[in-house]
Amino acid sequence: MFEPLVFHQDVESVDMSLPEHLVDVIYSVFSACSIFIIILYSTPIFVTIIVPIGFVYICIQRFYIPTSRQLKRLESKTRSPIYSHFGESLSGVSTIRAFGVQDRFILESETRLDCNQEYAYVNIVVNRWLGIRLEILGAFVVLGAALFSVLERENINSSIVGLSVSYALQITDNLTWLVRMVSEFETNIVSVERIAQYSSITTEASLHTDEYLSEDWPSKGEIQLCSYSTRYREGLPLIGIVGRTGAGKSSLTLALFRLIEPSSGKIIIDGRDVSRLGLADLRSRLTILPQEPVLFSGSLRMNLDPMDEQSDSDVWDSLEHAHLKTFVEELPTRLEYEVGEGGQNLSVGQRQLVCLARSLLRRGKILVLDEATAAVDLETDALIQDTIRQEFKDCTVLTIAHRLNTVIDYDRILVLSEGEVKEFDNPQNLLQDTRSIFYSMAKDAGLPTFDFKYQGKFTIFSNYNRIVLMHDSCSFIKRPWQRSGVSIP
Repeated sequence: MFEPLVFHQDVESVDMSLPEHLVDVIYSVFSACSIFIIILYSTPIFVTIIVPIGFVYICIQRFYIPTSRQLKRLESKTRSPIYSHFGESLSGVSTIRAFGVQDRFILESETRLDCNQEYAYVNIVVNRWLGIRLEILGAFVVLGAALFSVLERENINSSIVGLSVSYALQITDNLTWLVRMVSEFETNIVSVERIAQYSSITTEASLHTDEYLSEDWPSKGEIQLCSYSTRYREGLPLIGIVGRTGAGKSSLTLALFRLIEPSSGKIIIDGRDVSRLGLADLRSRLTILPQEPVLFSGSLRMNLDPMDEQSDSDVWDSLEHAHLKTFVEELPTRLEYEVGEGGQNLSVGQRQLVCLARSLLRRGKILVLDEATAAVDLETDALIQDTIRQEFKDCTVLTIAHRLNTVIDYDRILVLSEGEVKEFDNPQNLLQDTRSIFYSMAKDAGLPTFDFKYQGKFTIFSNYNRIVLMHDSCSFIKRPWQRSGVSIP
């Protein structure tokens, strides 16, 4: 919310402040030069004092400008956290008040403001330091002009002496203004530096490409990971996709939606390399039910169908399958019910069910569940799981979960250990084998070993942390379940 404001200040400095300061620098240079020319014309001997004064002036300028530039850089750097913290506080104001921690956030805001003001104050002190020294230099110029005029009074007309001294009196203001303008010009170059840094940030790929996609793509929901590996940015280690919290399981979701690009290999969906597709074309064909339900300020119908592509009957059908129809029918304005920012006037469970209804409307062949039930109660969890079993039975469902009971009824369980496939079978067979790794995991979790139904879903489990799933050949996730190039026991 506030970062664009900070960036706007940099753009304003480049578009407005820099040209104005450049004009002021040129004006100050010509004004100072004209004063010295007039003094030299009236009293040529004045050149003996100009050389040492010019040397001192250059030394002061070379010492002041880099210091001022660095202070400006620090002041700009400490200004951004003030805006970001203020924006975060506004977004979470209800939570802050609920926990009664207003004083802590006020103190944090004041601390960041004080840090910024420290550099602003030092910048003022440095400017005063410069002003005193330039005034002393100006006094020496006036003293020199007056002294040499007196010494050469026999050879100089009194009117020329008056002209020389009167212009010498202006040199202090001109020198001060010249140095300040040069300093302001150089310190505002920091804005150019910041904009250059923004411009060098790698941008996402194009939203659309020339690759043609049929209306029903993906029609099978077949996903292939061919020697695929990725990292968040250059220099960081490769990301794992299975394991405990922090192992990088959600990175598979980021990779599918191309929020992070591959370091090597590729992902193929129904025979199409996703790296060759436009971001909008790809992401519009995939469906995700995230851990944190995302709702926007607006009507309930807008949140369910943002692009207004579905009919009201389809919207009501999705609400019924998401077990929200009764709740919406009891609302005063029904589908036109105004949802607060972030869904603040709905419970967490209701927000997640709204996101589920939105996913049902898309009817994609690939559904990603990123800890979709981690923040809801068991009853809502059961409703979501039941809907997924019934409505997405012909889809490829990729689930990121920490609890075994969330995925215990999936078609196949693939158990990895140290990056190698250890077990791959339906959960019923794995649970019947008391020597299997999955049986020991289920036993540790306290799950009963009974029969399950399989509804076209797939999950990956590992009893190790930081596992990276990488193979030299292609690995397939599809229906019916097959695995190519990997030995499955």
